This record gives sequence, structure tokens and C-alpha cells, in this order.
Amino acid sequence: MFQENSRCRAAGAGFTLAPLPRGLQVSARLRKKFASLALLFAWVCANGAIWDAAQLLVWGKMFSDNARVMPVAAAFQATFDPAKACQLCAGVAEAKETARRQLPQAVERSAEKLLLALHTPAPILLVPAPEVWPAALASAAPVRTESVPVPPPRV
Repeated sequence: MFQENSRCRAAGAGFTLAPLPRGLQVSARLRKKFASLALLFAWVCANGAIWDAAQLLVWGKMFSDNARVMPVAAAFQATFDPAKACQLCAGVAEAKETARRQLPQAVERSAEKLLLALHTPAPILLVPAPEVWPAALASAAPVRTESVPVPPPRV
């Protein structure tokens, strides 16, 4: 934990992490797992799948209650019979409907928006540079007056 403090100070973050007491120190692996599970739970809640999970729990409770007093096949049939929905099932269905109504309405797709989506920018043309050596540079370039030694001299 003290190494993380020095990195935060060195990076100029403006804050430091207080070291945890020895019994409360958590490994980085456990923190990563917890963060991943928290992110998964947030995603499930944001997508409305939490109501599906709640419905599964309600069905499990209904099935176990029905299985105590009737055969398994009859308990299964009574659990999933829409005419025999319990108060918890009605509550979950109402919560799902409320969540669905609170979602933003679909945006109308007009022709103008569609044209903006299909707009393609003008193509970029790359023109090759002229291959003519500029006369001003040619006159200022050094000219070799002596011949090239063949073979090269050995020193």
C-alpha cells in the first residue's frame, strides 16, 4: 500500500491513499473481481434484466411452495399458469412496465438526419510532386571537379 502512495504523489495526483489496517488489506486480485462483479451488476440493472432475475426468484419460491402440497408436475404447471399469478408476480410485472415506460421514446428518423448519416466527405487527392530538379538548387549545389578514385584509397 505504501508503494501506491508514493506513485500517487509522484504522478502529481494531489491525493494520497491511506494504508489499511493489517487485517483489512485486500489483494489486488480480489479488488479486481469485486469491481468486475459490481460492473456486471450495474449493467444488468441498467438493461432491466434485474426484473427478470426477480421473476426467476419469485417463480422459484412459488414452485417450492406449490411442491410442498402437490405433485411436482402439478406444481410446475401451477407455477407457470398465467391465470394463477401471485402478488409477487404481479408486482414484478408492474415494475417491468414502469421501467419500460420510463425509457426515452424512440427518436424519429427524418430524411434530413438520414442524409447527414449518409454524407460522405469529398475525397482527398494526393498529387505527386514534380520530378523536375529546381534550377536554383542545381546552381547552388557543389560540383565535383576531381575524378572518383578507383579503387578507394587505403589508409
